[in-house]
Amino acid sequence: MIPRSKKMSARTETVIRIKLLPKSSRNQVVGREGDHFKVKVTAPPVEGRANKALIELLAKKLGVSKSHIEIISGKSSRLKSIRIDGLSIEEITRKVEK
Repeated sequence: MIPRSKKMSARTETVIRIKLLPKSSRNQVVGREGDHFKVKVTAPPVEGRANKALIELLAKKLGVSKSHIEIISGKSSRLKSIRIDGLSIEEITRKVEK
């Protein structure tokens, strides 16, 4: 029997702060404002539509699946904490600022 080694890959999880501005004229990441990213979405803050639009926008902008993005706090607030799996803060910042 030949021994096999299992390589455990380190799972990267990054938490970022978002200031969400619903009912805007277009979906866009405006930039950084202090310690958080400012994001505009066209969806209203009704029945989770703005949160859904936020996740869709971030997934597209960052090139990750929507399942890799989770709102961990602030679901009913404009200030949110978002967990993103698979990207470092440097990668997120670079992709968002493109």
